[in-house]
Amino acid sequence: QVQLVESGGDLVQAGGSLRLSCAASGSIFSINAMVWYRQAPGKQRELVATITSGGRTNYADSVKGRFTISRDIAKNTVYLQMNSLKPEDTAVYYCNVGLIATPLSYEYDYWGQGTQVTVSS
Repeated sequence: QVQLVESGGDLVQAGGSLRLSCAASGSIFSINAMVWYRQAPGKQRELVATITSGGRTNYADSVKGRFTISRDIAKNTVYLQMNSLKPEDTAVYYCNVGLIATPLSYEYDYWGQGTQVTVSS
């Protein structure tokens, strides 16, 4: 069994900062890409940031220069540092991890439960 537990969502004023965390636990052999998505009310889920097993990062244009994704391999945790938050960043944020549970397993995508980020104007 693999679990992803997210934390860090909150209500914050525009211009503020938040740090989201997503920790994977359970049967873990290796972790590949770790990704943050978000979904605002009435909108499709969109990719926010990606970090590969080698540490390469990629960001949506809407968050470049404001958000930073990082990972702690020893803790099986991915972070999303969000600065200069805007009301349009309001959404439920989900982490997605490409993970191999055992040496005989295929890679499988796991999702966190989501954490609410609300940015007030």
